[in-house]
Amino acid sequence: MNMMSPPADALKSFELRAPTRLVVGPGTLGRLGELAREFAASRALVVSDPGVVHAGHAAAGISALEGARVACTLFDQFGENPTTDHVESGAAVARDIRPDLIVAIGGGSSLDCAKGINFLHSFGGRMQDYWGRNKADSRPAMLPAIAVPTTAGTGSETQSFALITDATTHVKMACGDTRAAFRVAILDVNLTLTQPARVAALTAIDAVSHAVESHVCRAATPASRIFSREAWRLLAANVPRAFSDPTDRAARAAVQLGAAWAGLAIEHSMLGAAHACANPLTADHDVVHGQAVGLMLPHVVRYNATACPAGYAELVHDVDPNVAAPAAGRWLADWLASLLAAGGLATTLSALRISDPDIPRLAAAAALQWTAGFNPRPVTADDLATFYEDVR
Repeated sequence: MNMMSPPADALKSFELRAPTRLVVGPGTLGRLGELAREFAASRALVVSDPGVVHAGHAAAGISALEGARVACTLFDQFGENPTTDHVESGAAVARDIRPDLIVAIGGGSSLDCAKGINFLHSFGGRMQDYWGRNKADSRPAMLPAIAVPTTAGTGSETQSFALITDATTHVKMACGDTRAAFRVAILDVNLTLTQPARVAALTAIDAVSHAVESHVCRAATPASRIFSREAWRLLAANVPRAFSDPTDRAARAAVQLGAAWAGLAIEHSMLGAAHACANPLTADHDVVHGQAVGLMLPHVVRYNATACPAGYAELVHDVDPNVAAPAAGRWLADWLASLLAAGGLATTLSALRISDPDIPRLAAAAALQWTAGFNPRPVTADDLATFYEDVR
């Protein structure tokens, strides 16, 4: 009798948590007030960046909240890559108004800033105190928080980590705590339709990178791979459609859901060397995260191909089942590079006007990134330097 072998990680210990309730569908922003009242909220701090405020999404959210008799105060004094200074300013507003709910409306920056404010408002101290996982004290809860993402990419709405940049050192700090996860995330595709084409491309590439790296990283589990694989299926099929026709709401909705699933995959696993290389490019050269990680990902995939052929073959099979497994890593790297170009993003550092990067400095910084240690094939500073050379 022939019997299939169990998967390699069948005996791997893992946990599965789903602290965030997803409310999905066009027009679901209108339910924000109703959902806030489920927490018996009467005062909300609404965290939303100036671009989202300008687009009218913050006002629409505040209207829904006020219609449910929830008083609102808007905090919008931050931009891309929120810093420790921004978070401290928001926490000062929270101390003044004493909210019983935090609502984040915007992209990953708004969602991360809101989580950071929740850390400081709930536990005090500085964001640097929470760099890492579960560094807060034993008090049982943070304020309930609702996420309303207006971009489809970061997956911050389904993660318990906030990425906050140290205002002095410019280092991106991943600050995580299971209590920091949003209680509810509203996925309303209509809010993503106002994104400029470049922002839509940057965030979509970010989501793709999350699905790819989380699927094969050393911390992947049977649970995380369920989310990374489904995220990949949605993203691989629909990101090209959204690039070719930004008005395709079905494709945009699929990308938005794929980004949320990829966020859950990260929450239950980790990332890899592409993200380790991306963060120093953002810190030293102000390269937007989606561009930075998209630039590095094909080169990291080629490097990893011998270490995780089965994982890459699973992803490639969802796009082209005729690709032979031994060629999957190379095929995937080429496909990712073509996707980057299709989104109008740069495929070299020179195209980003970075003509003479300090590669040893970048590689040393990348080697210190937390995600580097989870890459499926071990990486040294010399390996990371090679990736940067490859993209010059």
